[in-house]
Amino acid sequence: MKVLTVNLGRPAASSHADGASGLTGIGKRPSDGPVRVTDPGPKGSGGSGLAGDTVCDLRHHGGSDQAVYAYAREELDAWEQELGRPLPNGSFGENLTTHGLTVSHARIGERWRIGEELVLEVTSGRIPCRTFAGHLGERGWVKRFTREGATGAYLRVVEPGTIRSGDPVEVVHVPGHEITAAMQFRATTTERHLLPRLLDAGDALHTEALRAARAYVASQRGPAS
Repeated sequence: MKVLTVNLGRPAASSHADGASGLTGIGKRPSDGPVRVTDPGPKGSGGSGLAGDTVCDLRHHGGSDQAVYAYAREELDAWEQELGRPLPNGSFGENLTTHGLTVSHARIGERWRIGEELVLEVTSGRIPCRTFAGHLGERGWVKRFTREGATGAYLRVVEPGTIRSGDPVEVVHVPGHEITAAMQFRATTTERHLLPRLLDAGDALHTEALRAARAYVASQRGPAS
């Protein structure tokens, strides 16, 4: 298991950008040198966890629970076959393109050590947006990506560190529950009846997903008598 490439994005103009600036950093390219990874701070004020990587829309992207985005090369290869076009590392806006990891089916709270220092923790799957769709240029992309459910994984920084392309990945902790990034994605999009199950993941879950699960459970109880 390893990181094939560490990918960084620079701001670029896009008519599909969600933020008011009209800029996006989704177009990421592999970095040649070492990259420092730290906790960027709360969403809305903190951007990417990777030094040199740009997050333009701080309202929807970046922050501690979305400090790093990983996607498996194996899943990119499957999309290449379906779309009939090459998808270089970084094509999905992922910071880490991995090999040998079942990223979308990693459990919430699962921890990865990358290189000698960095430890990351899985928080959620990735929700597709119009910027992602515009970047790919595929008709009906949000629906196709949602239907497939190969979401990749957002991760928070547990222990900061410096990484580079080619670094080994070691899974150092696997929680006892069965809540994966892909299941969390389904629960918050197309299968909301699964939301109560997300609570099994506890505080490791992305803050917004945890809030949604708790609100759903409260709504099902109805008003107190």
